[in-house]
Amino acid sequence: MNFDFSDDQKLLRDELRKFLVNESPLSEARRVMDQGLSHSAAVWSGLGGMAVNTLMLPESCGGHGLGALELCVVAEEAGRQLAPVPLASTLYLAVQALLLGAGEAQQLRWLPRVADGQIATLVAPLDGSAMVRPRFDGKALHGNAPLVMDGEAAHFAVVLADGPDGRPLLVVAELDASVARRRLATIDPSRGFAALAFDATPAEALDAVDDAETLLDTLRNRAAILLAFEQLGGADSALAMAAGYARERKAFGRAIGSYQGIKHKLADIYTRNEMARAHCYYGAWALSCDAPELALAAAGARIAATDAFGYAAQENIQTHGGMGYTWEMDCHLYYRRARQLAVALGSRHAWNERLVRELEKE
Repeated sequence: MNFDFSDDQKLLRDELRKFLVNESPLSEARRVMDQGLSHSAAVWSGLGGMAVNTLMLPESCGGHGLGALELCVVAEEAGRQLAPVPLASTLYLAVQALLLGAGEAQQLRWLPRVADGQIATLVAPLDGSAMVRPRFDGKALHGNAPLVMDGEAAHFAVVLADGPDGRPLLVVAELDASVARRRLATIDPSRGFAALAFDATPAEALDAVDDAETLLDTLRNRAAILLAFEQLGGADSALAMAAGYARERKAFGRAIGSYQGIKHKLADIYTRNEMARAHCYYGAWALSCDAPELALAAAGARIAATDAFGYAAQENIQTHGGMGYTWEMDCHLYYRRARQLAVALGSRHAWNERLVRELEKE
């Protein structure tokens, strides 16, 4: 079985890397943080110009009708540059929810807006926990959503709500002037979160959903694999930064990378990264063919990538020594992103439990 990407997918990766290195260096993430922006509009528009936001959309909705593997390539390259764009909220969550839960006519109403560059998000407990849900009366939403990824910038959202009969259902809502938004302070301001308050917000129920909770569980598995690729890209970039510094910084007349302690540190990062890569590739395969092993592969990728990125970000700071802790160095940008992504879909402990449950089924 071949778990590698095709030549076309590698070409997509190379072109994306060129674009992101030029248009989304780490200074762009700093600019978004320093100016209090919700995201980098220029980078998001540029990705749209490369048709990134249309990769998985059906051709009838202005897309290219490709599979998940291309999106995995995009996720890794975005993670490598810590791109401050709403990829996860729009493409990993909202678009996937519409592809899974909306009928053809409904997709034709909403998905072309993503092709046009609009931002979407998912309003649901991404860690699988219970929450007080907004109320859907059949035409509009009422109530609060306390934690929404890219909620400040989103144009529309897929929302888990209580229906008229009290049962949970998924609705798609227009985030218009009826929605009050409040920015939330997070460890990584370059990937924003907001609290939303719905006041008779226009919405419609997704018309191809049999069980909202089951669909959300599938959605978490799909998003876990895509986020794992972002984490993998970030971990690789943190390793490259640490290795580059170790080659240049000298102590006692020698590059610090020549000392055994630094060599072992970098080797440990590399080993964890490669372990995460194996899990991510397995997850990409399971996602691309909707394999029965999807839940197992998602848990493995999520755990391995979370460990790899967290360790790489931490050891990158250590490799830089006292300088690594300063605001002027970029080390903290990786650490911030690693910590935020580590809890974006629930804690590592929750995914450990999920992995054990899936293994018990074998």
